[in-house]
Amino acid sequence: MLRRLHSEQPDSFAFTSANQAWAEAQVTKYPDGRQASAVIPLLWRAQEQEGWVSKPAIEYIAEMLDMDYIRVLEVASFYFMFQLQPTGSVAHVQICGTTSCMICGAEDLIAVCKEKINAKPFELSADGKFTWEEVECLGSCTNAPMAQIGKDYYEDLTADGFSKMLDDMAAGKPVVPGPQNGRYAAEPKSGLTSLTEYEAGKPGYNASVELATTIGDGVKRIQGDEVPLLTPWIGKDGTVAGRVVAGPTPAAPTTPKPAARQAAEAKEAQKPGETEKKAETPVVAEQEPLTLKEPRGGKADDLKRLKGVGPKLEEALNKLGFFHFDQVAAWTEAEVAWVDTRLKFKGRIERDGWIDQAKTFSTGERV
Repeated sequence: MLRRLHSEQPDSFAFTSANQAWAEAQVTKYPDGRQASAVIPLLWRAQEQEGWVSKPAIEYIAEMLDMDYIRVLEVASFYFMFQLQPTGSVAHVQICGTTSCMICGAEDLIAVCKEKINAKPFELSADGKFTWEEVECLGSCTNAPMAQIGKDYYEDLTADGFSKMLDDMAAGKPVVPGPQNGRYAAEPKSGLTSLTEYEAGKPGYNASVELATTIGDGVKRIQGDEVPLLTPWIGKDGTVAGRVVAGPTPAAPTTPKPAARQAAEAKEAQKPGETEKKAETPVVAEQEPLTLKEPRGGKADDLKRLKGVGPKLEEALNKLGFFHFDQVAAWTEAEVAWVDTRLKFKGRIERDGWIDQAKTFSTGERV
């Protein structure tokens, strides 16, 4: 299937401040120079924020990861989970149409979509609140027919129940994800035939549905400051890379640490010289380095030879007025601080050893 960018595009894209912090934290998962590996999670977060992946979003992420635009477009157009056209402001509905769901009534759900949303998939409803599509197996065959809406599965659907669910979503009413026929998960419709003692004590919802219901996120777009929607890269105190990106979150329940863990921590605390608090790194005052309006002799050095510098980063350096290795080699600590604040990833100059490399390259040597 040929997938193209939509004919109508927004003027610009930017992550919310909290999503920007989340995105920057994702990049830290990968080794130096391999930040392009974060392209899928960043594209996904852009889609979660806006509902779809636009051309400005692709370009923004490409700049952030120092990738060519076409490389990010290749990823976005290859994976069908990325929507390349506007989706409904409330929800994009994905109806599973594969064998189990088809047999159990998926065609009736699609008929509801055609009636209440639009006769054609991927086209906005009259009120702009919904779009829909038919997808391949979503892996919930036992609870067929089903649909994925936002981040959640809605299972054991009927045409009437699904129609009412869309009406409730359009009206801003909360809807409960998961099985819609009273099932807890994927047990037999007639009830458990084994482990029946569990039947009486089970909670109202399974854990996934319980969380979605408790925090009321459902089809909500992710803006990045949701509580307690955290990731391993955002601590429970709301910090990422040493700075707060969200308001205070409820304290996590404490559990006793294993004896081995307690012993290891006690031994670590006894190491000499490591109990003192490390002094904070002093802030270096910025000083603008010597820049050029154009390369000397009309020919710039290939700054891509510096570790971690790709075409986009080289272009950014050129725009700042740096075209030659001897310019980089001459940067002082204060000048590095000036350049650092104008690049996407602070600390890269020192981390990747640009100055030492530039000194070598400026003398004509190779590394």
